Amino acid sequence: MQVGKGQPHERMRAVIVHGAADVTAVLKLAAGRPVALLSAPGVAGYLGIAGFAALLQPHDALRLGILDAADAPGYALAALRTGFLRVVLQPELPAFAALAELATGMGAVLLPAPPAALDLARVDLRKPTGIQHLANWLDLP
Repeated sequence: MQVGKGQPHERMRAVIVHGAADVTAVLKLAAGRPVALLSAPGVAGYLGIAGFAALLQPHDALRLGILDAADAPGYALAALRTGFLRVVLQPELPAFAALAELATGMGAVLLPAPPAALDLARVDLRKPTGIQHLANWLDLP
């Protein structure tokens, strides 16, 4: 199942990816099943929107990405314009409501918090136990 505009992201299992190897491993293991590739908290401020997008684009996985803009509404807006369908922004910011409305008009979603996710910084995917841990998180056999 591919995730596109209007499809619920809540059913997808989220995984925090930190590099190209993480993205490759998650997509290979998921084998077409729904999965969300979540950035690390506030990644827009240090890796940049283009940097996170670059991790996803070789796999044509931008539609699976969730970019965390933390407390930076400018980054959230730029992420939406880049093509991210889901962006996390702190809801107490004055710009949140306007950006959420804009996101909806673009067929995207502005999230007030990231979804529950497995952080691959804490999983060694070079080991079978790491791969099994990821498979368990994704509800795979």
